[in-house]
Amino acid sequence: MSENKTRATRASVDEFIQGIENENRRADAVQLLKIMKDVTKLEPRMWGPSIIGFGEVHYKYESGREGDFFQVGFSPRKQNLVLYIVPGFSRYPELLRDLGRHKTGKSCLYLNKLADIDLTVLKKLIKQSTRDAKSLWK
Repeated sequence: MSENKTRATRASVDEFIQGIENENRRADAVQLLKIMKDVTKLEPRMWGPSIIGFGEVHYKYESGREGDFFQVGFSPRKQNLVLYIVPGFSRYPELLRDLGRHKTGKSCLYLNKLADIDLTVLKKLIKQSTRDAKSLWK
């Protein structure tokens, strides 16, 4: 079985954020970093070259595939801010309904900018999904 391509690194989260060229995207990343630190009470780490993750879970699927991944994270991509929620978004329809402008993939939440969403709802989503990620694989 192949290993995860996205792994925790020793790269600096602050240096990564300061290297974001788009000023608005950088400001959103700074704000999102603070929100995630406050909500999760966890320290951020770089995962791969462009994802900031919080916490860590060891997962094991029924297929036998297993590995380590962050509980919640984000990446300030050029097109969108992308939030990664390990349990997936199908668990949170009420929160997503009230969040504001967004798009989702299975475990990815795509935001144009933080001003488009309700930050109180985002904080609830981060808190609940972080708790759920810890309980998925015991």
